Amino acid sequence: MERCDKEMESGEILPVVIIGNGPSGICLSYLLSGYTPYLSPEASHPNPLLHSKLAEQPGLSLLEQDLEYLCEGLQGRSSNPVAVLFDSLLLPDSDFGMEHTSPLEWRYEPERAVPHLVLGKGPPGGAWHAMEGSMLTLSLANWMELPGLKLKDWMKDKRRNVRNDRATPAEIASYYQHYVSQMSLEDNFACRTVVTSVTRHPGNQEGSPPCWRVKGLQCREGAELGDASTSEKVPFSLLAHNVVLATGTHDIPARLGVEGESLPYVCHSFWELEAAISRGELDQSSDPVLVVGAGLTAADAVLAAHHLSTPVYHVFRRSVTDPGLIFNQLPKMLYPEYHKVHQMMMQQQHQEGSPPQHHLQSSSPPPSSPYAGYLCFPRHRVAAFRPDRKCVLQSDSGQSTVVQVSKALVLIGAHPNLSFLADDGRPLGVRPDEPVTCRRNPVDVDPYTNAVLAAEGPGLYAMGPLVGENFVRFLKGGALAIASDLAKRHRRGGDTGEGLMSSDRLADKWVDRQTVFYS
Repeated sequence: MERCDKEMESGEILPVVIIGNGPSGICLSYLLSGYTPYLSPEASHPNPLLHSKLAEQPGLSLLEQDLEYLCEGLQGRSSNPVAVLFDSLLLPDSDFGMEHTSPLEWRYEPERAVPHLVLGKGPPGGAWHAMEGSMLTLSLANWMELPGLKLKDWMKDKRRNVRNDRATPAEIASYYQHYVSQMSLEDNFACRTVVTSVTRHPGNQEGSPPCWRVKGLQCREGAELGDASTSEKVPFSLLAHNVVLATGTHDIPARLGVEGESLPYVCHSFWELEAAISRGELDQSSDPVLVVGAGLTAADAVLAAHHLSTPVYHVFRRSVTDPGLIFNQLPKMLYPEYHKVHQMMMQQQHQEGSPPQHHLQSSSPPPSSPYAGYLCFPRHRVAAFRPDRKCVLQSDSGQSTVVQVSKALVLIGAHPNLSFLADDGRPLGVRPDEPVTCRRNPVDVDPYTNAVLAAEGPGLYAMGPLVGENFVRFLKGGALAIASDLAKRHRRGGDTGEGLMSSDRLADKWVDRQTVFYS
């Protein structure tokens, strides 16, 4: 069995390398492994226009159809048209609480399979393995599932109920890992790998076409080395006709960029709060915890501290009634814990000119109130963190307030780690002069193929949070767009080098090479 620290032999180029093994990479691997969606002859779609378009060519798979034509006139909660299309086909009318049967049928057609390799730092599932294990996910359980394996059926087999139609991150992570095994995708996954560079590789005089070179490190340990107590990082180098960026955006916590942000009591992840709780550092006698941010992770931190009766100062830039605030978009019945935080934000707001300690310690609300010990600062920002654990807050009107805290948590999102690309991937963003971020500056891609528009050459794609898709239900559309474009390029005999569908010999060779990665 070959090891991955050796270069591929001259002329042997892998058709597709996917960087990232979260749900984006898993879903694309499923489509590239020969699993193909068709319109079921017996099925109908509640959208009559979409159904009539699909019925025009019933013998064609969805990968072969004109996605732009199918997307016309569709509306949904994503700005990416193929994401709306695929979501509508997998979960028809789910936004209205309906549970229509999907009109798609999945056929396993191994002759369509494209040899590919999925690189990931940890086990299949990506960042879901690092998320807090007991809190419920934002999305409904069926929105988290991937094609071919119903999450609720899997949960029943595990003899666990999906609470309130939602599951925990730990359950979702386990589902994704099981999905890779259940669908026999393991040979395509290279775990414990870190990509260090992706560059355009020129062709040579022997006729090798231009392609992409992917370099990185594979962590190998234990039995692989013959010594369970040792580990090593082995370099690898791959050539690929196509590279898919599916890394997500959880790698680098966003920072405020203010004075004192690097002080030891200032944290940038929810897990640091959990660690402090497990060490017994926080209780009802502690100075308040300062939580900065108005997203769901910040709300989770508020709930965690509130559960310990630790006082909380909550700072965020928006007003509580801002329609863009995530809490104003969530149904109360489905998300009672976040509705509780929103109620706290509505009822316990700092009044300028009044000492914040007075609000936390006053008898209004009474100590028995569920909101005692919480105070929020809407339309405020952190101006500075001081070494004596005093934080300077500044309102939109310019008034400053100083609060004493035990710990500060800056939970304002995260940025992707694209350090393996030139200039950290900035040239690929919608605004090339700014860092790539999920919401403000995603990677600029063709809306119907997910091909990166500013790439140095053909064959570079991006999907998932990198193109603005935070929810699993919609990132599956990126997988459809990419798989469809790869299939159409192959049929056109396009710029995929020696052929996208490689010979059985090359496929078998790569199965051998990839097996050492997966564990």
